[in-house]
Amino acid sequence: MPTRATYPDYDDFWVGFWYFRLPELFSTCVAFSLVAGMGFGRRDIGNWSMSIWCFCFAMTLIIVIVELWRLQSRFPFYWYNFPVTYACYAALVCLSTSIIYSIAYVQFLLYGPSRDRAIAATAFSCIASVVYALDAAWVWDWYDLHDITCYVHTVPGLLKVLETFVAGVTFAFLSRTSLYLHQPALEWCVAVYSICFILAAVVLLLNLGEREYRLPVPFPIFQLVLTLLSVLLYVSALVLWPLYQFSEELGGQPQRSSDGDCRDELTYNMCTWDQRLAVAVLTAVNLLVYVADLGYWARQVSVGTEDQPRDS
Repeated sequence: MPTRATYPDYDDFWVGFWYFRLPELFSTCVAFSLVAGMGFGRRDIGNWSMSIWCFCFAMTLIIVIVELWRLQSRFPFYWYNFPVTYACYAALVCLSTSIIYSIAYVQFLLYGPSRDRAIAATAFSCIASVVYALDAAWVWDWYDLHDITCYVHTVPGLLKVLETFVAGVTFAFLSRTSLYLHQPALEWCVAVYSICFILAAVVLLLNLGEREYRLPVPFPIFQLVLTLLSVLLYVSALVLWPLYQFSEELGGQPQRSSDGDCRDELTYNMCTWDQRLAVAVLTAVNLLVYVADLGYWARQVSVGTEDQPRDS
């Protein structure tokens, strides 16, 4: 079983580097460079996509440096948790960036060099997503984790990854502050997304840092309370967001045709009404994930057992 003091077989390090890490670095760098070369024409969604690809490139480079120089023992946690978790997130993030960038920006571009650049960047982002997914499986095998349970490969771990991932995608559609700043109820919804994201991230970090059993209360009860709070908050957001965005009596726009941005054929961005709808759908999706998470921990507490995320 891997520990802080043991290392995997470094004869295979270069295999992983050439087949996974180098393609990850190359594809994210190319995607970033192609969009950066578009100048001011890349718009807000382009800047957001660039930040995602740049972050993935930087984190992959850090992981390569740590593993190349065998610095794993300098971290106060099991290092294998980090590259596996990161690879899972990077695969999801690059895939979602490819989809959002395509539907919110690329499809509105006129045929020409800018559109070709945007399509090429999307293609390299998709390639990065596939390679990151394969990288997660390779890290699992390289660190010989077959006899130890990694947190992100457990049911609660996967649910936490999904909760934070969906929240991150929701924030991308909330980049236009005019969607919510005019109405306190909508500002509350954004606060709900932020609070629940922070709570899920805290639980994820506690598990990755192996601090979950140092809490003053049993971890299943801690999880149950936080998840129940998140469910209640998301229920309020699921009611308020559609109500204030699509109800004409409350100043919303019930029809897509009522949004001037959606009628403008020369627009280069996703129209405001579509962004409102995307946030509403993502709110419902994340609520379902939280309900599943709540059901899992309610069962754990009721039977008095806990699915151990790792040997301790």
